[in-house]
Amino acid sequence: MINKIWGIFILVGILFTLFFGEISSLNDTILTSASTGVNMVLELLPILVLWSGLMKIAEKSGVLENISRVFRPLLSKLFPSIRRDSKALGYITSNIVANALGLGSAATPFGLKAMEEMQKENQDKKQASDGMITFLVLNTSGVTIIPTTVIALRLMHGSANPEEIILPAILATLCSSVAGLTLDYFRRRKRK
Repeated sequence: MINKIWGIFILVGILFTLFFGEISSLNDTILTSASTGVNMVLELLPILVLWSGLMKIAEKSGVLENISRVFRPLLSKLFPSIRRDSKALGYITSNIVANALGLGSAATPFGLKAMEEMQKENQDKKQASDGMITFLVLNTSGVTIIPTTVIALRLMHGSANPEEIILPAILATLCSSVAGLTLDYFRRRKRK
């Protein structure tokens, strides 16, 4: 579905450009955007590799499991349908920690593993469980304490103060998390 939406955006942009006779502008944009995109990926790659590696070391050394134990009582309240000894809670914790550090790319593997574990425990394999829905809400709106990737992007593009995004990011993601989890709570109550 998202591919169709992006396809429509691109098509509308091309038609708009053709309608107003800005074909040379379209060519310039396509060529410079491709180059800018490749450069941005190459500049972000070391940051992503570093943090992904640190998260892997933390996972293998048991640090994430220790953090998981600390958060387990809170997560048990947020995810009442998941057993307290489930591996999914550990992966959920790892995902939350990575997202809190603004490392969406490093959080993705933990999120996928959490969903796989929850699917194993899911009674109805064709429908998402309550825990899966809650995790999706939390993962999408999760609180970001240090938006590492955004700070790196701002730094790459010459921002005078790339860290000034920290407080707005905390406030915005805190509000979105509270709103999302509140709606999810009422959805669960209504469903039962």
